[in-house]
Amino acid sequence: MFKFTYPANIKPDEGGFFLVTFPDISFAATDGESLKEALAEAEDCLEEAIAVCIVDGLAIPEASTVKKGQYAIPLSAQMSAKAALYIAVREEGISKSELARRLCVDEKEIRRMLSPKHQTKLQRIEQALSLLGRRLIISLKKAA
Repeated sequence: MFKFTYPANIKPDEGGFFLVTFPDISFAATDGESLKEALAEAEDCLEEAIAVCIVDGLAIPEASTVKKGQYAIPLSAQMSAKAALYIAVREEGISKSELARRLCVDEKEIRRMLSPKHQTKLQRIEQALSLLGRRLIISLKKAA
């Protein structure tokens, strides 16, 4: 099962900022003036890193287990759903055209469903995932 909460390392740097890095996504890094700001920036950075993977056709790295001293950074529900669909399409090895045919929609709708910048109804993504033999599971956890 693919999870969309990634571990982050947050350490103070010599300039007094808090540097955020993601062990699973080497090109993703950000910082903040406070720990609170660094955590907020980490969520934005993670969203952008996953968006880059989708737009550039790269594999989305699996999240490793959050270890002691690390912070759990979740993707938004919308981005998690889009990432799940993107992963399923890649794993199945089908084209956007083929998915559009299976869903009986125009390929343009599939491009929008996979676009990180376009809002998509969760029900529509779930329908596409179901056609690909997948199910989106959402969990609830208290905020830190």
